[in-house]
Amino acid sequence: MSQRDLGQNGREQWATKIGFMLAAMGSAVGLGNIWRFSYVAGENGGAAFLLIYIAMILLIGIPIMLAEFSIGRRAQSDAVGSFETLAPKKPWVVAGFLGVASAFIILSFYGVIAGWTMKYFTGYLTGGLWSEPGEGYVDYFVNFITSPLQPLLWQFIFMALTVGIVFVGVKKGIEKANVILMPTLAILLIILAGYSLTLGGASEGLAFLFSPDWSVLAEPGIYLAALGQAFFSLSLGMGALITYGSYLSKKEQLPGATAGIATMDTLFAVIAGIMIFPAVFAFGGEPSDGVGLVFFTLPNIFESMPGGVIVGLAFFFLLAAAALSSAISLLEVAVAYFIRKFGWTRKKTALIIGGLIFLLGVPSSLGQGLLSDISIIGGRDILDSLDFIASNIFLPLGGLMIALFAGWGWKKAEVLEASNFGSSTLGAIWLFLLKFVAPVAILLVFLASIGIL
Repeated sequence: MSQRDLGQNGREQWATKIGFMLAAMGSAVGLGNIWRFSYVAGENGGAAFLLIYIAMILLIGIPIMLAEFSIGRRAQSDAVGSFETLAPKKPWVVAGFLGVASAFIILSFYGVIAGWTMKYFTGYLTGGLWSEPGEGYVDYFVNFITSPLQPLLWQFIFMALTVGIVFVGVKKGIEKANVILMPTLAILLIILAGYSLTLGGASEGLAFLFSPDWSVLAEPGIYLAALGQAFFSLSLGMGALITYGSYLSKKEQLPGATAGIATMDTLFAVIAGIMIFPAVFAFGGEPSDGVGLVFFTLPNIFESMPGGVIVGLAFFFLLAAAALSSAISLLEVAVAYFIRKFGWTRKKTALIIGGLIFLLGVPSSLGQGLLSDISIIGGRDILDSLDFIASNIFLPLGGLMIALFAGWGWKKAEVLEASNFGSSTLGAIWLFLLKFVAPVAILLVFLASIGIL
């Protein structure tokens, strides 16, 4: 690695601010926006969920995202090292360890699902999915994920791509990959959404997404789902934003970059809904089909469409590429920590940690077939149990500690200076949200998610 790739403290840095923003967007924009958002919105009433989701982004998501960027850039260290630098020998460092643990757990099962998307993309590329398989789309998917070896092969291929990009470095690997991936994803998503609006179900799909059914607001689960989606979608609490912030020059202004990243992330989710729901309604699908929405409802719809092969190919490329951009950030959280902790080279660390995460994901893959009789938490299979631990426990607790640290544990003058707000009205509002609104909301939703409320 040349000296040009390093900052004054010898730490790698982004080449440009736009490179940082695209990388942070890449972390945020993933399966959570395109696949997870669509089925979670479908399960929670569509438009009403969207409004609550946007409120969660504004009141909780953006404040915590800015806090994470501020922590990382001020400390110029990884998720754990940042808290050790800013608050030495204090319990705030637990938030950093939760982030690293979350990255391990989430990427382990994320790699499994991302492997499924790569399998389908290849199926459209080679012609295997140009028409309905002999056993039908449902059995095709079930037979694939319950196979002991096929899903592991695709998981390995996906993890190898992820490791390869992180292996190269921050500027030449992560930044360069996202500079290519994110504009490509945006263009593809807009084209597919525009095509979807020409279908017969456009009015129903748009009504589902933008005409609220206010009665669902009485359901407590919708608030839990919206906050959980905001955390998952924006990559909050998992250390990725602290890590990415640590590679940012101190001359860049954080508030505008944070707002821009969150806005684009939310737009990706909304446009994904515009892409998916009109097609679902046009061809008699169910918006709440969950996993099946992507892997057998949509392929069935694509086959019925004019030019459906091209649409299917573009859609699964979109999913796989979005998954890759997020996986890169998750792996970088763990890699950055172990580079500092053990003094390993980036190449060695990427290979070792990537390999360990792949192995950790094997039970999640086998849990769909050979190990399907194993349940860990509340009857959930291995993959869903790991998702529950990370998404419902580790991420909210990590986000809660980050909000409390920035709001209460960090000196007011220092946190305002680190965030670039200074003694402004916006800075005061941001601190109020971090001190009172975000912690209370996260705590209530966390208690609800583990069954206490």
